[in-house]
Amino acid sequence: MRAFAKPFRGGIHPVGYKEFSQDCAIEKLPAPKRVYLGLQQRNGTLLSALVSVGDSVGKGQLVAKGANDMAVPLHSPINGTVEDIRDYVSAHPSGIKIKTLVIKNNGDSSWSQQHGSIHPLSLASDEMLQRILDAGIVGLGGAGFPTGIKLRLARDKQVHTLIINGGECEPYLTCDDRLMQEYAVDVVLGSQLMAKAIGARKAIIAVEDNKPASIQALKIAAAELHDIEIQVVPSLYPMGSERHLIKAVTGKTVAPGTLSVELGILVHNVATARAVYHALRFNRPLIDRVLTVSGAGIEQPKNLLVPIGTSVADLLSACGGLTMSAQRLVAGGPMMGQVIPSPYTPIDKSIGGLLALTDQEVRDEQSHDCVRCGRCVAACPMGLMPFQMAAHSRVSDYDGAQDYGLNHCLLCGACSYVCPSRIPLVQHFSHARGEINAQRSMAQKSALARLLTNARAERLAKEAAQRKAEKAAKAAERKKKAAQRKAQQASESGE
Repeated sequence: MRAFAKPFRGGIHPVGYKEFSQDCAIEKLPAPKRVYLGLQQRNGTLLSALVSVGDSVGKGQLVAKGANDMAVPLHSPINGTVEDIRDYVSAHPSGIKIKTLVIKNNGDSSWSQQHGSIHPLSLASDEMLQRILDAGIVGLGGAGFPTGIKLRLARDKQVHTLIINGGECEPYLTCDDRLMQEYAVDVVLGSQLMAKAIGARKAIIAVEDNKPASIQALKIAAAELHDIEIQVVPSLYPMGSERHLIKAVTGKTVAPGTLSVELGILVHNVATARAVYHALRFNRPLIDRVLTVSGAGIEQPKNLLVPIGTSVADLLSACGGLTMSAQRLVAGGPMMGQVIPSPYTPIDKSIGGLLALTDQEVRDEQSHDCVRCGRCVAACPMGLMPFQMAAHSRVSDYDGAQDYGLNHCLLCGACSYVCPSRIPLVQHFSHARGEINAQRSMAQKSALARLLTNARAERLAKEAAQRKAEKAAKAAERKKKAAQRKAQQASESGE
């Protein structure tokens, strides 16, 4: 493998733990006894259930939808009966409960309707995008943004290049690596279909150089396609970041505060490409995904194809359970993942990994005062000064933190990883952003309240003025009539 020049400033090489699962072929997890489908998406959008308690539902059946395309429709991953619709724990770190469909499995694994094979390249762009929207596909790299919306925006912006992200730079995760090896044809054809849907001239599948088997499989799958290119990029965290992958592949920089489509470039994940292929080729909705279950705290690390809505407890059971040294459960990778609040948390479409970490892996050490070593500055891929942002965030000086670029922080965790004082920098940034959002929301509510108060005062003043004018008009009318009566009386008396 050839050596690379560093493609962007900053970045780190975290200790890798991919050996836990990189040789584990994808296993299809048997459908669990129950699945739990939340009716609130990560972006807060609510879905309305189309089924009721006691209804029979089929595998692939649409069971919930929202008011617009930002609310991605939800399909049942199993055949069974709606057992309940109730508040249930979600994958949010706060453990907040949301309205959830509970579907009990009836043991039948067949699709509820026939999904005939078609030739998707014959479809027009509008039809392709609508099918992707109807299939409920979101970005499976973790962002969870509706794929159909993202593709439509790219088409409208006349994007010329599609980059498929096969970086997978998180230290434990190997599900994308195995997916590229085992479903290379699906990934390549899905990439080709997405490029056609948005009118892009070419698609580039970018893979880190620590995945030679995937690179080989993709090259073979794309050998006869002139509009698909396989490009090898160096292993450097956070290569999975959209703007850093673009920099590594094209040399172009996405300016802070702008979107990549403004450069004519769109980025999607390899798993999303496969989901798009299945939606267009077989008209199948997104009801499952591949994820990695790993960490020293799990007995049998695996890569699994899992029905959406499967509980963490069922996943742990399928992997032999936890070891005695397991200390923390994390959804996603260790760098950007979130602690799982409950073992009964269901897997949603955005979760690509489940980690059971031990004390040694968590590195939950006592933090010390900043020693101004500058390592966090050198590691930051966005060119920020994390120690300054943290100093301002700690004293609730959020304006100061924003002056140092808080809003441009990726929350990638590279600064925390290299900090010799073990300062939880990213936690400070997440907290600061949460406070800023809360203050912004409060300010918006206050502004709305002021607007309503002013409108009410204006309305009351207008009504008062109207009443005064009406009263004055009536008084004038009475005065006029009185004068007329007086004049008439004078006329009648001959005065």
